[in-house]
Amino acid sequence: MRQRLDSEELRGLILRVAQGDHKALAELYDLTSPTLYSLMLRMLRQPDAAREALQDCYIRVWQRAETYSQAKGEPLSWLIGNARYRALDLLRASKERRSHISEEGVLDGMPSTNSSPLDDAESAESLSRLAFCMRGLSEVQRKSVLLAYYEGYSHSELANAMAAPMGTVKAWLRRGLAKLRACLLEQ
Repeated sequence: MRQRLDSEELRGLILRVAQGDHKALAELYDLTSPTLYSLMLRMLRQPDAAREALQDCYIRVWQRAETYSQAKGEPLSWLIGNARYRALDLLRASKERRSHISEEGVLDGMPSTNSSPLDDAESAESLSRLAFCMRGLSEVQRKSVLLAYYEGYSHSELANAMAAPMGTVKAWLRRGLAKLRACLLEQ
C-alpha cells in the first residue's frame, strides 16, 4: 500500500524533473496524479476534460519545474496550484458555469484513480474534516470559498455572482480561508 505523499520525496522528484529527468516525471505522475485528477474531475465534472487538463498540467510541470521554490510552499501545494489553474483555464474557455452550488455536492467523496483502501479512507477523513470546518464559516465566507476554489470563479466573477464589491468579496475569501486553515490545523 502507498503511504501518504512525502514532501521531501516530492521535492526531490521536482528537482530531478527540473534537471530533465524523464523517470522522475513518471514517478511524480504515479505518486500525485490520483490527487490532481480528483481535483480536476471535481472542478470540470467531465472525465475527458479532467484527463486532458491532467495531461496539460504535467506538461507544464515538465516545462516549469525549475520555478518551484521550497520557500514558497509545499511541493504538493505547488502541483495542486498548477492543476487548479489549468482546470480554471478550461472552465473559463468553455464558459460553463453552474448557477447553483451545493456544499454537500462539493464535499462528497472525491473520485480518484489507482487509490488503495487506505488512500480512500484518508481522503474520506480529510473531506470530513473539511466539511466540519466549512460549517464554521459564515454563509458568505462559505459561498465565496466554494465558488472560488471549487467552481473556479475569478474575483470579478465572484463579486458579480455575490452582488458585492470586489474588495468585500476578497475580504470574505481571505477571512474564510484563514478560518479554514486554523480549523484544519487544530484537528
